[in-house]
Amino acid sequence: LRPNSYSHHTNPTESNTPIIIIRWAKSSVSQSVVESIYSSWERERHHSAERHLYPEIISALQQIKEQHPDVIIGAVTDGKANPMLMVFSLAPYFDFCMSWEDDASGRTEFFKELGNVDGNADLQWIYRAAFEKYLSLAENQREMAKVDDSVSDSGSDGLDGAGDDVETVWIHIGDDLAYDVGGSASCGAKTILLDLDEDYGQTAKLRFLEGGNAVNPSWNTASKEEIANRKAMNDAAEVMVDKRVSRLTMLPDAIDEILKGV
Repeated sequence: LRPNSYSHHTNPTESNTPIIIIRWAKSSVSQSVVESIYSSWERERHHSAERHLYPEIISALQQIKEQHPDVIIGAVTDGKANPMLMVFSLAPYFDFCMSWEDDASGRTEFFKELGNVDGNADLQWIYRAAFEKYLSLAENQREMAKVDDSVSDSGSDGLDGAGDDVETVWIHIGDDLAYDVGGSASCGAKTILLDLDEDYGQTAKLRFLEGGNAVNPSWNTASKEEIANRKAMNDAAEVMVDKRVSRLTMLPDAIDEILKGV
């Protein structure tokens, strides 16, 4: 709209608002325009995340992949962050992403449900969905190995540790006691808590400090009741931590210790 489109009216907010403005306000936006704007936002969101990655994470993932070439790595998130869209950094190291906002189990009010979570049972659906995704990918991996084996006639199944007779070890890594540790452990996962050193600038653990020392981000909208509820869930999850790391460089060793039963 040009400014003079309604300049001949004394007050464009009154009932004599020009027809052109009413028509513009009520007209629907093209779906293609919406999708284009959203795609642009999502690309920049992930590019921005790539610019702010912890510097050690790439080398840690490379080491994990080298030591366990048949590992399947997935992301479980409560938002839209998807490492598989971070094409300049994390994408080569991840096999899938499962989001709380995915339309799983007929859920339609994801943010409300996440805010109202009061126990591990409410968190289990996303971890079970992630594990089912892993099973599907692992089966595909085994089938591809059988094909490669039949072509090469090597006499092996082509997979180190992925045979049907080898126990699957599921390890979940995260920085949130209640959601990452409590939720995944209740579904059978081994857990590694990222309790990082102060120089990382990690904020998750600061939100539930005792004695009025809690530090919440400015955008936090949780009520006192919700914070108290999360604190109780955190306390309950403490006993479910299998390994705790203070540096990301410690991740490969922590994984190895879990696999070895240390």
